Amino acid sequence: MSAQTNQTKRNRPAWVSTALVTLASLVLAFVVAMIIMVVTDAEIMAKYAYFIARPSDALGASLGKISAIFTAMYVGSLGSVVAVTETTAQAAPLIAAGLGVAVAFRAGLFNIGGQGQAVMGALTAAYIGFSVKGLPIFLHLPLVILAGIVMGAVWGGVVGLIKARTGAHEVILTIMMNYVATITLAYLMMQPFMRQPEVKHPIAPVLEWNATLPRIDGTRLHLGFGLALLAAFACWWLLERTTFGLELQAVGLNPAATATAGISVGRVTVIVMALAGGLAGLGGLIAVTAPEMLTGFPPQLTETIVGTLGFDAITVALLGRSRPLGVVLAGLLFGALKASRTAMVTMASTPHQLVDLIQALIVLFVAAPAFVTWLLPFLRERRVVRTTVEEAKA
Repeated sequence: MSAQTNQTKRNRPAWVSTALVTLASLVLAFVVAMIIMVVTDAEIMAKYAYFIARPSDALGASLGKISAIFTAMYVGSLGSVVAVTETTAQAAPLIAAGLGVAVAFRAGLFNIGGQGQAVMGALTAAYIGFSVKGLPIFLHLPLVILAGIVMGAVWGGVVGLIKARTGAHEVILTIMMNYVATITLAYLMMQPFMRQPEVKHPIAPVLEWNATLPRIDGTRLHLGFGLALLAAFACWWLLERTTFGLELQAVGLNPAATATAGISVGRVTVIVMALAGGLAGLGGLIAVTAPEMLTGFPPQLTETIVGTLGFDAITVALLGRSRPLGVVLAGLLFGALKASRTAMVTMASTPHQLVDLIQALIVLFVAAPAFVTWLLPFLRERRVVRTTVEEAKA
């Protein structure tokens, strides 16, 4: 007669494995992007035609190209105080909107509507910013911020309400709401009350100075970055320190079991989508109220002021693994990439689409951790199994 006991011991904590896979995904994305840049460079590929005879020419040109790209990235994002603050300026709306996507992910909801929520937040904030006159900054700026957040929350909350009442899928709803927001912005920009006088193309009047985010003179560091960090801390506190945060995560893990436990899944869905929309609206209002130039000239609302913020936010949330701290770090990374775009074009003669290519590759690898661990076997988590056999004496 014998008894056998198996004990399994992990070599590293789960968060360490996740961090290693994420870091490896970033490295793979940059490696593939650099290979593509080398292969598509006609001058470098011409040197590979006689690679066997003089391999140093091709290898030297390739390394020189890669070195020039990374140097340009450093100069454009971290090479000076202005560059660093440009990185924070680019990262601020990404962090805010990325939090909106991440919080929804934690509740099992796919918020693809960050773009529409950011557009409506920017539209509302800009209108309050240029239409209200004579208010001091301690009244005007909070009003602008509140209006943008509330409008984004309403835009996201509508999706949550429809899903809770009808069961419609939030992906379809948010995509449709993106179209509605974009068309609404385009229509309103053609109306006289939303256009700058004596200007033919659709552009809104300049925002009142008291409606723009304060900044440090000579830099791009403005209040929006502080608001984004504050939003990240608030999301962490909500998720990790409140009862509602536990309910939110429970719904994301198993909505059926959560409903059986007495938690209203519909209520959580509406609140989470409203919260996600408010965060995306914060990202949109940061984009429209942050002075664009070092001179501090107030920005103006245009049809493209938000850009692809809502879709970039999905990438930020994925890279950040839907954790507030991860979203902040991912936002800073993508902010640095965007800040270095001009430097890469001027210093390394690379197409400005390189930043978009790197972002796309990051999404590809981050969204497929199983592929990354298969490609890099040393990332696989090894387990130590200990077996003890005891012989029982009769």
